[in-house]
Amino acid sequence: MGLPRMGRVAVPSYPHHVVQRGHDRQVVFAEAADFAYYLQTLAEFKAEYDVQVYGFCLMTNHVHLVLQPGERVAGLGQLLKRLAGRQSRYVNRQEARSGTLRENRYKSSPIQTDSYLLACLRYVEINPVRARMVSRPEDYRWSCYGQRVGQMDEFAWLDTDPCFEGVGDTPQVRASRYAEIVRSAIPPGEWEPIRSALQRGQLTGTDRFIDEVAAIIGRRIEHRQ
Repeated sequence: MGLPRMGRVAVPSYPHHVVQRGHDRQVVFAEAADFAYYLQTLAEFKAEYDVQVYGFCLMTNHVHLVLQPGERVAGLGQLLKRLAGRQSRYVNRQEARSGTLRENRYKSSPIQTDSYLLACLRYVEINPVRARMVSRPEDYRWSCYGQRVGQMDEFAWLDTDPCFEGVGDTPQVRASRYAEIVRSAIPPGEWEPIRSALQRGQLTGTDRFIDEVAAIIGRRIEHRQ
């Protein structure tokens, strides 16, 4: 018998790093229209479920999202279920097939806003570079990086998180400084806690953040080995 599945942690009014993969890692986005349809759905449903979208990167067989639910945390899971269901129906119509495209469960990690949110956004947006699909994040169309640094306006529905607001006083200054952050060398040890927290369904943050979340949800989420 396998180990019991750990319950997913969701915290109201905090950003969450979310990953959902294609079923058996199969390709979900085969052409531009597939990517565009998914993002159109995300833009359409985010207000309905009271979820803010701070970041995204759509890879061929999985998506990275940085989402912040409102006071009703159930909206986060409901939005992701609706996204997966609609995308499956869309692709099935295109390919005259049936069945699910995405795994039912998604991985998520609440993010300590002041310390880790910008690092998580960089982690998400630099995925295509790490996968060697492009040499620069601005060369990848299906992430929010171009929108954030002012090189496109296709995703004007993207919400602006308070940490990004704090990068500069004007949109131009914020875009320039954030581009510098993404281009700068990644500090040693920055990515492993983000990746590990996501894989284990833990919190992306410090011990102080663990205390804050415990006070909010009434239980303590320790870092698990």
